[in-house]
Amino acid sequence: MMRLLGVFCLLLSFFTSSLASAQDTAGVSADTLKGRPYSPYADRAFPTDVYFGDTHVHTALSADAGGSGARLMPREAYRFARGEQVISNTGQPVKLRQPLDFYMITDHSDGMGAITDLIKGTPEILADPVARQFHEAFSKGGKEAAEAAFKLTAMFSQGKVPDTVNYQPGNPAFKRVWNDIVQAAEEFNEPHRFTTFIAFEWTSLVKGNNLHRNVILRDGPERALRVLPYTTTPPIGSRDPRDLWKWMTNYEKTTGGNVLAIPHNGNLSNGMMFAMQDDFDGGKPLDKAYAEERQKWERLYETTQMKGDGEAHPALSRTDEFADFETWDMGNLDLSVKKTPEMLPGEYARSGLKRGLELEAKLGVNPFKFGLVGASDTHVGLTTSENDNFFGKFTQYEPTPHRANHLSKENKDNGAQLYSWQYITSGLTAVWAESNTRGAIFDAMHRREVYATTGPRMRVRFFAGWDFDERDAQGRNLAQAGYTKGVPMGGDLTGAPEGKAPSFLVYALRDPMGANLDRIQVVKGWLDKDGKAQEKVYDVAWSGERKPGGDGKLPAVGDTVDLSIPSWTNTIGAPELGTVWTDPDFDPSLKAFYYARVIEIPTPRWTAYDRVKFKLDLPADIPLKTQERAYTSPIWYTPEL
Repeated sequence: MMRLLGVFCLLLSFFTSSLASAQDTAGVSADTLKGRPYSPYADRAFPTDVYFGDTHVHTALSADAGGSGARLMPREAYRFARGEQVISNTGQPVKLRQPLDFYMITDHSDGMGAITDLIKGTPEILADPVARQFHEAFSKGGKEAAEAAFKLTAMFSQGKVPDTVNYQPGNPAFKRVWNDIVQAAEEFNEPHRFTTFIAFEWTSLVKGNNLHRNVILRDGPERALRVLPYTTTPPIGSRDPRDLWKWMTNYEKTTGGNVLAIPHNGNLSNGMMFAMQDDFDGGKPLDKAYAEERQKWERLYETTQMKGDGEAHPALSRTDEFADFETWDMGNLDLSVKKTPEMLPGEYARSGLKRGLELEAKLGVNPFKFGLVGASDTHVGLTTSENDNFFGKFTQYEPTPHRANHLSKENKDNGAQLYSWQYITSGLTAVWAESNTRGAIFDAMHRREVYATTGPRMRVRFFAGWDFDERDAQGRNLAQAGYTKGVPMGGDLTGAPEGKAPSFLVYALRDPMGANLDRIQVVKGWLDKDGKAQEKVYDVAWSGERKPGGDGKLPAVGDTVDLSIPSWTNTIGAPELGTVWTDPDFDPSLKAFYYARVIEIPTPRWTAYDRVKFKLDLPADIPLKTQERAYTSPIWYTPEL
């Protein structure tokens, strides 16, 4: 008995001493650990996930899509985007490698509902001779339907579409189709899994010059159904962006909702997208009110899509060896006016950002202060941004043995031509948001914490601050340092501390199923002391043991593409790259912007996959390789006044 009592006392002593020790430890921890919790994931108050989606999609409801043979409607497009296999417009099974996170169907507002009536042949359509001709062409399908669709687009570009087929608000079909668009978006919206947005395209064209905007609502049907989409056709609509902004202002005022507009394809605007004057008011200089309105409503720019990449142009960035990427510079949208060199500065994102600094110096407000996003602009209801899964811009360019070398568009009077091989697989929008929901994604887009990719799903972080050091790039909790010590992409830096230049924390991780990374670059634009915009591209992180040459240029990464398969190997490049880079040319008195460009190693282009699949002998001038990339939204530096 005494022995058992002794054992009990011993156990009690051990238990109480252990308890006391635990309490002491807890007390020491509370007193000793300061600042952030030990767990790096506790109390995070910043976006930790990136979501990929498409902000620019057309279905059969758009006249130029449905007229050229598209039959996929919004619900089929949503099913595809969320990962389901569907049958394409030409009867081919198609599926994404992995689902998208969010999706925006942006069918054209002008003529909304008209194409279904044209194809059906309603009494009103058949009673009009011009409309009847379109109906007959669309009914035949194939080449005749495609030609009719391009003709209808050209007529719209020049403002010559008959009222009979240009449905506007007040037409019963217009409202019926809008209601269905809204309902379809709501049916497929699954917060935290697959997010849909209610949206439309406002398709402004000035004699063929492209000034299109995609209009995105943050809201659901309770607000969206209180309005009808704005159009470009007078007297109800207008081609002037100022009038679109008035519609957006009224939308927010009357519904309590939120809306933004995303311009696209400045490369087809013949200099009008980032013009230095108001082309809708007799070429008068832009005023402060214009700058304020544009900055408020157009906080993003679609810098890459199927109709060419719009980041930079080689004639504007002569020392940038990566500036000539999938360049379209043959003319405006309908090729009615051929491109001339003086148009280029008003067309590309980088030059637009530079012009924004120049206008800010004059007006006090930067009208071109935009983040960078990517999209498809598909007109087949299918976002297929991967080169081995490309289903084309229009139905006639879904996979066939003949699509790669087809003459897509031509103006014999001025010699402008567009071949189908010039279409590209671009692109996607990547959003750093707190959750995969309408509110979180829209808010991230509004604060410009987004980036564009030409298709791959690479993860990219970009921060600017005054106190980053190399250890911040080496840690695995990089974002914690980024948000704690700086501002993310889309943000602003002001007032440099004395003796300091901004440092940039940048990191990129390859697409898990994609190619390794060649390099990360930082693109800087600034106003010099004479008020003239300048630019420079810096290589800041790269793969391998390469060293810049005497000219400061980094040697090419190499090439592992095997066109006979086609495929590539990731035996060159790096799966991830990251660094802290400090601007060596910083002047604290000069306004500037910075954005990161991430470039992959070479991979096969969609034309290479067609070449093997269909056993083609393609002309030598058709490119078979590409180097995909991502563009972050800029960070702007402004001196303290």
